[in-house]
Amino acid sequence: MKLPAVLTIAGSDSIGGAGIQADLKTMLANGTYGMSAITALTAQNTKGVRSILEATPAFLADELDAIFEDIEPAAVKIGMVSSVPLIETIAQKLREFQAKHIVLDPVMVATSGAHLIEDEAVEALKTHLFPLAEIVTPNRTEAEVLADLAIESAGDMLRAAERIANAPPGLAVLLKGGHIGESADDLLYQEGNATWYRALRIDNPNTHGTGCTLSSAIAAQLAKGKALPEAVRLAKDYITGAIAAQLDLGHGSGPLHHGYRIPM
Repeated sequence: MKLPAVLTIAGSDSIGGAGIQADLKTMLANGTYGMSAITALTAQNTKGVRSILEATPAFLADELDAIFEDIEPAAVKIGMVSSVPLIETIAQKLREFQAKHIVLDPVMVATSGAHLIEDEAVEALKTHLFPLAEIVTPNRTEAEVLADLAIESAGDMLRAAERIANAPPGLAVLLKGGHIGESADDLLYQEGNATWYRALRIDNPNTHGTGCTLSSAIAAQLAKGKALPEAVRLAKDYITGAIAAQLDLGHGSGPLHHGYRIPM
């Protein structure tokens, strides 16, 4: 039996709702085999981040070598990468191994509000990883930083996506609109074309790891051979169901139910 393999390059979440733990659950739930290269350990729970222990560039390089030399990923998801040396290491290795279908989730702030990336690393993301990515998946806060534009409306979302997609030209952008207005509409901007994925906002305060989950689901669908617009649609459907399942764990912003499709 064969399963498409998908690699997540991201941080570890000790509560299991975001980061590589969410990624691996999502990849399995979407019919793929998940692998991980850990960029950092985080001590956190549903109430906040306590501390972060970053991997060294040399260790991260060893992780990536070990993976690509044995099981070649059909797609790669990049999540939390907090420093310039780690970003440069990832870019070097992805070029070296000619990685395919790279989904970049530009993680900057945790659901709890904790800052997860150094200021200078934002520019490094744009310089080193944006040119390698097939798609980037910023939320409102991240898109405002990347586009240097306040986002208050659907029109602002479109302008921000256009600006991000031009650095570099040809990059696809999925701008998540869950924090804008009363809906949860997302915008895919690809090669000058705008596609809206409409959804009603679900009344659920437990949204820990939504960005990780969506980007991993997109990577899984790309690994299975889906075209990008269809991969985004399937991923959007999956995360909507995971939120609607109303899992209730922890005393803060709890995790999603990544396995809601699995009979219990």
